[in-house]
This record gives sequence, structure tokens and C-alpha cells, in this order.
Amino acid sequence: MQENYDAFFTEARGFLNERVFKDYLRRLAYGIDASCYRYIPKIVVWVKDEEEVQKLCVLAKKHGVSLTFRAAGSSLSGQASCDGVLVMATHFFKDAKILDNATSIQLSCGVIGSNANALLKPYHKKIGPDPSTINTAMIGGIVANNASGMCCGVEQNSYKTLKSLRVILADGTLLDTANQESVESFKNARKDLIEGVLNLRKEILEDKELHALIKKKYEIKNTTGYSLNALIDFEDPIEIISHLFIGSEGTLGFISSVELECVKDYAYKTCALLFYENLEQCAKAAQILAALKAKQPEMISSAELMDYACLKSVKGLEGMPRVILEIKEPNACLLIQSESDDPLILENNMQTILNALSTIPVVLDSQISSDPTIYQSWWKIRKGIFPIAASQRKSQSSVIIEDVCFSQENFVEGTKAIEGLLKKHGFKDNSIIFGHALSGNLHFVVTPILENETERKAFENLVSDMFLMVSKSSGSIKAEHGTGRMVAPFVEMEWGEKAYKIHKQIKELFDPNGILNPDVIITNDKEIHTKNLKSIHPIEEHLDMCMECGFCERVCPSKDLSLTPRQRIVIHREIERLKERVSHGHNEDQVLLDELLKESEYLAHATCAVCHMCSVLCPLGIDTGKIALNYYQKNPKGEKIASKILNNMQTTTSMARFSLKSARLVQNLIGSHNLVSLTKGIKKFIKPFPKAFNYMPKNNAYPLENKTLKSEEKVIYFSTCINRSFAPSTKMADKRCIQEVFESLCQKAKVSVMYPNGLNALCCGKAFINYTDLTKQNNEKNHAIFLELSDRGKIPIVLDHSACSTHFFKQMKAYKDLKVYDLSVYIEEVLSPKLKFNPINEDIGLYTMCALKLENKEELLFNLAKKCTLGEIVIHKETGCCGFAGNKGFFTPELNESALNGFQAFYQSYDLKRGFSTSSTCEIGLSEKTHFSWQHIAYLVDACTL
Repeated sequence: MQENYDAFFTEARGFLNERVFKDYLRRLAYGIDASCYRYIPKIVVWVKDEEEVQKLCVLAKKHGVSLTFRAAGSSLSGQASCDGVLVMATHFFKDAKILDNATSIQLSCGVIGSNANALLKPYHKKIGPDPSTINTAMIGGIVANNASGMCCGVEQNSYKTLKSLRVILADGTLLDTANQESVESFKNARKDLIEGVLNLRKEILEDKELHALIKKKYEIKNTTGYSLNALIDFEDPIEIISHLFIGSEGTLGFISSVELECVKDYAYKTCALLFYENLEQCAKAAQILAALKAKQPEMISSAELMDYACLKSVKGLEGMPRVILEIKEPNACLLIQSESDDPLILENNMQTILNALSTIPVVLDSQISSDPTIYQSWWKIRKGIFPIAASQRKSQSSVIIEDVCFSQENFVEGTKAIEGLLKKHGFKDNSIIFGHALSGNLHFVVTPILENETERKAFENLVSDMFLMVSKSSGSIKAEHGTGRMVAPFVEMEWGEKAYKIHKQIKELFDPNGILNPDVIITNDKEIHTKNLKSIHPIEEHLDMCMECGFCERVCPSKDLSLTPRQRIVIHREIERLKERVSHGHNEDQVLLDELLKESEYLAHATCAVCHMCSVLCPLGIDTGKIALNYYQKNPKGEKIASKILNNMQTTTSMARFSLKSARLVQNLIGSHNLVSLTKGIKKFIKPFPKAFNYMPKNNAYPLENKTLKSEEKVIYFSTCINRSFAPSTKMADKRCIQEVFESLCQKAKVSVMYPNGLNALCCGKAFINYTDLTKQNNEKNHAIFLELSDRGKIPIVLDHSACSTHFFKQMKAYKDLKVYDLSVYIEEVLSPKLKFNPINEDIGLYTMCALKLENKEELLFNLAKKCTLGEIVIHKETGCCGFAGNKGFFTPELNESALNGFQAFYQSYDLKRGFSTSSTCEIGLSEKTHFSWQHIAYLVDACTL
């Protein structure tokens, strides 16, 4: 059938509206995944429910186009890339429901794995699969790849813990295996499929050799090809079908949701860090541990193997045990963990483990600990090696991680063979080896420059030789990363002709038109694994090391609106590539460059909150916010106006108060809801027009006068220009302005409050960070004023908005002579010991704004709130930044609205009256979304102290 993507787009837009994209910028950005492949889809769609997926399947068949389903895009083998239609379930499908007292859990495909575990934590349970990407990977991908990890092995992976699922097949048929009515309907509608899988089962059962092969292959980790074990493990065709979907990588249908059995999450852990002469000795020790676990499964939960290159790469990492400094080439180590609810059993288990390993000599002092603060620092080694190795790679190089699996009897020889192949193909000094030793599962990382023909060929030869070696040793070419495009040409090599024929028949049964994720798992192109490899154009050093892993995305406030951090880097890299090509005479690229520059103004820059939260989750600490920040600094708009504003702050704040007063008058006349609707309507035609809010602040008329007490202790109160303008909305629980509240707290603590002379002319400078000259000028002015006022740094300075206080602290830090506090930090560290707390019995909300999160003050804020209430402190941990971002909440309000969608849904399930934070601007958006009052935590402290 002839492909007709234009007709598909037109029809899809009829029910998807603005959630279908064909512009180059978003096709490129949304098409990115963590693999080494670069495919640009022709169309990208965001789906929000099963009905939309069903319609897309029907349309795809009608127009002869292919569909590829995507969750987080953190998979590594190319199974989430495509050049057809990319169907993203990333933004919706977030339902989660605990069943039967956490015996099982129902999860939609867009739920992040670690979020599922967070829900189960109060029950001391977790989901079985534990991939290293669990903080990013979504359930759809975890299940579709049969992802495992450090602890689950083959006993607790998705296949073994699956209870039921909801899937949509290529023809749009929906099957819910937990619903008998759905099952009966499916059996009647798809008799061909039922008969087909039963015939395949019969064929295998009648072939003893094939049956034995399949049984043996799944004694170890194996994600090469389809889950053929479903055909011998189950008689019921529905069970066969549901388990065939595990590890099917979107080639058989769309997994909408699953019910997984929950597994025990033990209360106590003991870890051992053991160092051996070399990797071979380490592998021999792992064999002993695997034999011990086979006899006593509960004794050992994990054993992670790391070679010398791994240990060397983390020598300088903060928090590493000192023994790491003593390693010498070719030392290697095992990190062993045992778990139990009984500390005495745990102690006995660890002694049994050490006794069993006594025949393999260690070369450094063994490290044993049951103290979480100590053993968690050891796990930093294991978790740090991949990003650290990636950060040390050459510019323009790709990060490629492979994983294979050997039976335990072949594990030592397999480990030696991997070392030998890396040396043979020139990667000995440019690779690391680590893995899940109990499962015989090895990973290795190489970082070739794929545009370099020599390095590219070396990588291709390495892959081919490795796959051949693993197949000959009856191992798994892919243990847990999925087949994808990387291994699709080698499925037959691993499985053999007869078993590969079964694979092809499965694909034909479920997807006869070949519209679902073509060239993944099953392909006729034996070179597909070498095609469309990523080309890495060099950019700024602080961005260039991005691996496109997507770890940053979950915390980004614009992730459901425009672009994520990794997508911004991809677009930035493409713009720089096109600029270079145009500069070298490729004028045909000018049109595309102009298109990207125009569209990135909004998608990449205007909707970036520049909150810097992406740097927290990025394994390499990359701060993608610098792209937007640098863009505006290089392309400053209205610098003369900004200069006049900064140099006339008193007039500026007076105008702001007048505007708030005027808005209040209009609000009284037409009502707050009508005012909000009016400003939304105006914004459709006049983009720079600010949005009004139901929780719009009033103008602040409170007189700022020194409050001098007999006590010698003083504080300089640098009230920010925002809070000098804002007073709480009439909808807020406490109508007092923040200055009155802080003065009240200081009076109780017997601390005199000093306002700077000429305060109304001062600004911390946060609003002017796009203007480097103005920033320098303002810093010099502020430092001179506050150095004198503080008696050369003796008197502390407090700011009452966390974005401003953290900015001012950083600007003044270079001078090293001022003590600057955020108001909340000052209350906790200085005032609270002088106050008598009378805690209330009320459940409250708590939100730590992004600037304080970056300063690691979440615990401080929680502890302060804990002093104030006996009730529950309710925190939505998934909101990293609210997206209000200074004035963006007024002028780009859709960023704040999108960023808080999850926040809103979360708090709807609680009956709260109040929430507390440390940012008056953020609190406008928080209140608007939750429909209850959010105010500075100072209000809470003042209400419950004497």
C-alpha cells in the first residue's frame, strides 16, 4: 500500500487537534531517544487515551503508514526511534492504583517506575523490575522491553510479575486480560490470532529440540527477540498473548496499562565492597555467589561487578570511600547487597557470603556496612561510573552501552572474551565493563566518534564479533536493553533458523500489514544496525557532553508544553550545525535554519523557566537553562528600557502598585473570574499583555520603617521589589503583607529590623540577568551599600523571595564579606531557637521553590514546617519547578499552567486549607491551581509561635 502521510496528518488532526506535529523542529526534537540512532519521524502525535490510539491504528492501516510507540525514550537499542509516525504516550496515561493491600498495582504506561515504587513504599513493597533508568523509564517501556536491573534477575522481571494488561492491537482491537467480558469478545473477534498462537505452541511442543532450546534460553536474562517462553509456559491463549507482549517493543501492539505483582522491599540492608586482583578473579567470585543464591535465594539480592576503568573513573568523585584511592591496574571489585527484615538474619547472611568467598583472595581491605550513609556512598560508585565515563569522552563521540548475558558456567570465559574483543578492536583504553554478576549480565560502554570512518568500522566489527561470540556460548546478545535495531539483524544468529521462523510468524499474526515499529526485532535489512547512527556536532563545552539519556526530563516545567532539556540541546546543536553549513556556502540550508531560529524563540527560549533543575537530575550536571539565558544575553531586547527601570526602581515599584490597585478596582467591578477571562482573551491578540489571576495580589501600602528593640541583635531586611509591591490577595488566608509578618517574628525573637535607606531604589538584580553590564553595575552598587550598612558584614541581610535571595547570595559571594540569608533559612537557623512553638493540628501543603531546591534546603523547609504542625505535611515531589519563573507567569502563563497540572491533580485528593512556600510569585500560581491559599512559610511560623 502506498504511504500517504499527508492524508494521515489531516485526518489525525481532526481528533488530536494541536497534538499532532509535522514541523521540522518538533519532529527532530521529539524523535530523540537515548540510543545511538538518529531517526526523524515524519509526524509526531501526543495521545491521551486508548480511543485515540485505536483511531490511529485504523488510520495507519488505511494510509499505509507505520506507527512507533514511545514512552520515556530512555531505551538504548533503537526501538523507540522511527522515520514514520511517532506516537508518544509520555504526557498522559498517568493512572496508578494499588490493589489488594499492595499485593499488586495497576499502572498506566506513562507512569514513571520510581513513582510506582514511591506509592508502594508505605506498604514496604515495590515493583519487580528495577532498571537503572527507573527514575526516568515509564511502565510502558519497562514492560515492552522486559527491563530488569540490579536485583530482579529473571525471577521478578515484568514477564514473571505480570498479572494482566490492556493492549491495543494493530487493527485497533482492545483486549483487557483482567476483564472476562473483554476476553470473550476478543476470542470471538480474533479467532485467527487465538488459533495462530495455539498452533505455534503445538509446533514447539512437538519439537523436543526447539522446546529444550527455548527453555534453556530463559534460564538467564534474555531480551533478544520475542518472549518465546510464553508459548511453553502457558496453555491459555490469552496468557500466551499477554506474555508475548512483554519484551515486544511496540511491534505487536500498544500496551496501555498493566497490573504487576508487587515484591517485598526489605527494611534492612548490608553491603560489602570487595576488591580482587583482576576482572577474572572477580568473575570467579561472582560464580560462587550465584551458586549460593541458587541454593538460598533470599541470601543475596545483588552483586555488581566493576572493572579497573570503572573504579579509576570515580576516584575523584565526592563521597567515595578512601580505599578507592588504593586500587591499581587491573584491580576490579564486587559490590554485594543482602536484604532482610531481621538484622540478625542479615548479619548471618553476610557472614555466610564472606565465608563462601574466602577461597578467592582480596587485594584490599574488605568494606562491610549496614549503615545506609556508608553503603549508599559505595552505590555511588556503581551509579556514577556510567555518567562519569561519559563525561570523560572526546567531543563529538557517542556513548554506546551494550549488554550481554552468559550462563554462570560460561561467565568467567565470557568476561575474558569481552575484555579480549575490546582490546582487539581498539577500545581497551576507551571502555568500561560492569554488570549484574549474579545474573551473568555484563555491560560495557564504548565512546566512538561515529563520523570517523575508522572508529565507526571498529565499532561495527566489535558488535559483530561480540554477537557471534555470545551466540556460540549459548548466551544472550541482549540481556535487558531490548532487541531494537541494534540486534534485529542478529536474532536469527542467536536463536537459529527454526526458532527465528517462530519469531517471524508471531509478527505476521499480530501485525500482518507490518505497520508497527518496522525493522525492530524482525528486519530484512541485515545492515540496519549500522544505519542512521547519530552524528554529534560540537557545541559549547558545558552542553557538548549531553548523552540524550532523558534523565533531566521528568523535572522540567515545560515538558508537557514545548521542549525538554535534552530536546533543547538537540535543537541548539542542529541550529549550530546549520549555521556552520550556511557559512561554508550551503545556502540551501538557510530556509531551514531560519525556520528553526524563528520557532525556537518560543519553544526553546520563551518557555524555558531557566530554573536550572535539569542540572540536578542530569548525570553530568548539565544546566540546559544556560541555552535560553545565553540567548537573551546575546540578543538583549529593550536594554535602554531595562536600564531606566533599574535606575528608577522607586518609580517602577510605584507603577507596579498602581497597576495592582487598578486591577483590583476592575476585579471589584466585574469579578475576578471575569477579569481572568478578559485578560486571557486579550492575550490571544496582544501576546505581551499580562494575565490576571483569581489570587491576584493587592498593592502593598504597608510603611517600611525600622523596628528597633532594646536587644543588640539586628537584621537588615532587604525586602524585594516584588514584595514591596505585592500584598496578599483577599482570597489568601492571612491578609497581612510579608513585611508585617517578619517584623512580628523578629519582635518575638527580640531582633531589631533595619530597612536600608533608599530601599525603594534597590533591586537584587534577578530581573536583569539578561543584561551583563547592568548586572555588573547593580552588583557594585548593592555591595557598597550593604557593606556599609552591615558594618562590614557583621549584621546579616535577609531577602523575602527565594529566587531573589539565592540570586543576591551568588552575586555577593564573590566579595566574601556579606552574610546573606533567605527569609526561610534565617527563620529556621537564627530565629526559631529564640521562639516558642505552639504547633497547630492541621494538614498543610508544602512546596520548596526551585531556587531553594538547588541550594539543598528542602529538608530545612520541611523541618521548619514540622515545628509548626502536628498534622501531615503534604508534598508533591514530582513538581521540581512551578514554571511561574518571575514574570513568565504573567506573560507566558501557559508555562505555569502546564507545569502545575500534576500538582493540581495531586492536591485534589487532599482536603487542605493552606499551603506554604517561600516565593510570592510562585504562590500565585500554586493558589490558582489548587484553589486554596499558598503563602510564605513565615506566615505559618508567626501563627504558631509566641
